[in-house]
Amino acid sequence: MTGESVVLLDEAGRAIGTADKRRVHHADTPLHLAFSCYLFRADGSVLVTRRALDKATFPGLWTNGCCGHPAPGEDIEDAVRRRVDQELGLRIEGLRLLLPRFRYRAVLDGVVEHEMCPVFVANTFDEVRADPVEVAEAHWEPWAEFRRGVLDGTRAISPWCREQVAQLPADPLAAPAASYDDLPTAAQVGRGGERS
Repeated sequence: MTGESVVLLDEAGRAIGTADKRRVHHADTPLHLAFSCYLFRADGSVLVTRRALDKATFPGLWTNGCCGHPAPGEDIEDAVRRRVDQELGLRIEGLRLLLPRFRYRAVLDGVVEHEMCPVFVANTFDEVRADPVEVAEAHWEPWAEFRRGVLDGTRAISPWCREQVAQLPADPLAAPAASYDDLPTAAQVGRGGERS
């Protein structure tokens, strides 16, 4: 997408500027704001997606349902809903924050991801209509089986998904929501403004 920007962060999670998304990921990617969302069906299965083979970062890797970047000034819940719809054609319900302070750094083929990346869960009752520019494949897996494979290393998955699953509760849908006050300060925009 032309003109899409990401929010750059300092070590405390405060916004310190913006950068063009197409140019921010390289060998020395600056810390920036992102999110991940795990999507569940009524039967408790989780959506697993394979990143498109032409993506600039981590192409072809299997990962959780959706990842993205809030635009400058965009409420993080609005960003999750926007991106899930854009990438997967899904409407979501029951969006909840579980890991407000998740952060990671990962490297593949000389390209670095370096993000503060709050983690959400949500339900959907729609059929996946994936955008092939973003998603090469998508399918549903039983959560317990997926989690077991990620944790024991037998399930090939993105590095951020592996770290997130290790921190998520065994039953994410039954877990209490985390407080939005625990989000990085930059992610609190739209929720009373960024706090200093």
